[in-house]
Parts: sequence; structure tokens; C-alpha cells
Amino acid sequence: MSADPSDAGRPPVVAEVVRGTPTEEELAAAIVVVSEAYVREVAEATAPDDAPRSRWELSARGLRTPLNRAAGWNGFTG
Repeated sequence: MSADPSDAGRPPVVAEVVRGTPTEEELAAAIVVVSEAYVREVAEATAPDDAPRSRWELSARGLRTPLNRAAGWNGFTG
């Protein structure tokens, strides 16, 4: 087995045969197919980059803090 630099962070492949008696070639082919499908799925599952913020968003002031409803009317002086 050759050492591929892209395999550096990957855990080793573990396969368990639960039925039948595949040959070494069949088992190797199944591992390659499943591994490639997994690599494609991981590559396609990345989140898109955030869109740049518009000038309006950059210049707009933040909203005020929510009212403290637990304080009641005690501070009201009329």
C-alpha cells in the first residue's frame, strides 16, 4: 500500500464482512468504491462562504436592547 499525503489525517479503513466470503480483490474494490463515495460526499457537504456584507449593513446601527419587563413601572416618574 502506498502512502498518499492526502490520507494523513484519515483514520484507517475498517471493513467487516457479515455474509459471504468475498475475495481480497472484491473486498478491496468495495473499500475503494465506498471510500471514494465518502470523500465526494464530504467535499460536497461544505458550507458556502458567507456573502459579503452590503454597505447598508456595515453602516446601520444596531438595534436597541430589549426592554426589561421584570422591572415594571417602579422607575416611572410621570
